[in-house]
This record gives sequence, C-alpha cells and structure tokens, in this order.
Amino acid sequence: MALSQVQRDELKQSRTNQYSTRRATVPALEEILYTPLSVLDHGFVRVIDYMGDDTAIVQAARVSYGKGTKQIQQDQGLIHYLMRHRHTTPFEMCEIKYHIKLPIFIARQWIRHRTANVNEYSARYSILGKEFYIPASEHLAAQSSQNRQGRAERLNPAEAQRVLQLLREDAERVYQHYEEMLNANEQGEILDPERSGLTRELARINLTLNYYTEWYWKIDLHNLFHFLDLRADCHAQYEIRAYADVMLETVRRWVPFAYASFVEYRQQGGHLSRTALNVVRGLLQGQHITREQSGMSVREWQELKTLLGVALEEKVAKTC
Repeated sequence: MALSQVQRDELKQSRTNQYSTRRATVPALEEILYTPLSVLDHGFVRVIDYMGDDTAIVQAARVSYGKGTKQIQQDQGLIHYLMRHRHTTPFEMCEIKYHIKLPIFIARQWIRHRTANVNEYSARYSILGKEFYIPASEHLAAQSSQNRQGRAERLNPAEAQRVLQLLREDAERVYQHYEEMLNANEQGEILDPERSGLTRELARINLTLNYYTEWYWKIDLHNLFHFLDLRADCHAQYEIRAYADVMLETVRRWVPFAYASFVEYRQQGGHLSRTALNVVRGLLQGQHITREQSGMSVREWQELKTLLGVALEEKVAKTC
C-alpha cells in the first residue's frame, strides 16, 4: 500500500486535529479514523467521516429524544427485531464515508451498487500513478465449469508463474506507452519539450483494468449491509471480498449491535421460499420427501441442502 506525499501530509494533519462536538461519536471507530487499512497489494480502505451510532438507529425507531431512555439490552433487542423483520429505515439514519483505493476492474464491479454517493479520481484531469494489481499465485485459478463468474481449481505453479509474468509485462508496457502518449511521467514532468502530448482523456484508454483508481464512497448503513451481504459472501470474487472483509471490521467498530444483528440474521442466516419451507415442515414431521416430490429445481434443492447442512434424502431415510 502506497500513499502519496500529499496524502501522507493530509493523514498526519487529520490525525492531529481535535474537535469538540455535541454529536454522537464512537471511540472504537475514532481510533482508526483516517487511517489506511491495507487491502490487496497497493489498495486501502479508510474511514473519512461518519454520522450516527447504534443509538441513532434506536432513536429513529422510537422517534425519541436523547440517550438513556431504555436499557442497553432493550436497545440491542430492538435492533435485532428491526433486522429480523426487515425494518430498514432506522438503519438509513447512519451514514459513513470511505476513501478507497482499488483496482479499476473491481471498481467497475463495485459501482453496480447504485445506492452510494461516489466521487472518483479523474484520469481526465490528473495522471494516473504507476500502480497495478498483481494477484498472489494462490488466487490464480481456472474458470469454473458450473459458475460463469467463479473460479475452479488453482493453476499449477508453472502456469501461475507464466500468468504473473504476462500480467506484469502487459501492465508495465501499457504504462510506458501511456507516458509516451502524454509526453509526461507520473509526476507530470514533460519528457520531450519538442513535441505535444496527447490529451489525458485519450491517453488513459490504453491502461489495463488492474491499474488502481481511488474514490470517496458515502453510503447509509442499510445499503452498506446490502453491499456487504453480497460482497463479503464466500461466492463473491476474492478481490472485492478482501475489501468487504476490511469494511466489515469498520462496521463492527462503528455499530456493534447492528453488526451483530447483521451477522445473525443476514450474513450467517438464511431465507426460505414457500416451497422450501414446506419441505422443512415435512422433514420435521418425519416425511420422506424427494426433490421430484418437492417441486424444486435441482439448483434450488442443492441450495436448500447447503443451507440446512444436511443431505436431505439420507437424513429423511434415517428418520422414517
């Protein structure tokens, strides 16, 4: 992870500043405020600002004033109730703003979540730095035959090294051409005073998707939970999951009651369709139910087996 000198100066100043405020603050989150949390090889996540805490969620639900009107256990119980019954608006009363440095290919996947406010580094205005993502060899895998978006078995060492070599060579070559087209280096210094460089908005188009970009990303807690539910999932792409895992830790520091509810009812919970619920009811009554009898597709049946952690036919046979 690399910060520019300007960013290092800004970080030092931000960590030094102290403010007196009447609004709610969270000491555990204040500890890491502005601090870059490393992700991948050059990326980071850092919390820039936030509004609200667990109490703000409770206050919004009760439409009450001040703290201390209820016991802590009651506050936690109410947040559990809100999460369990999908009462989402109280969670929208909390917001958080991140500064994130990430590879462009992850940014393009990330931006599909359209419920945040985003301002990205502009390569039309500034020269993009020479930083690109190279995966660790253990994350290089073949295409899954079952999942068009997923990975299968790891590449053997020889294949992995060849892929890494190609990635580095391509990234290095396109940046060399990028500087040549700009007639400038990454510090903005002119390379050849005898010629004009290509405009930045066109020179950037040759860069590969593993180059890093940066943005400020602000989102409310409800929509952040939706993002994390998808991107911290084991089926998500490893690279975006790495960011989601770091962000989960910031949420745990920020709103520990809401975080615990999210883990309990969303991240490690499950949802059943009407048909799947009927299958579970039948199992509890000792019925023998096959997939064909259930009316579920092969994929739905497999997903139910995974969710319940049992092999359905075998389990039923033992209970009949």
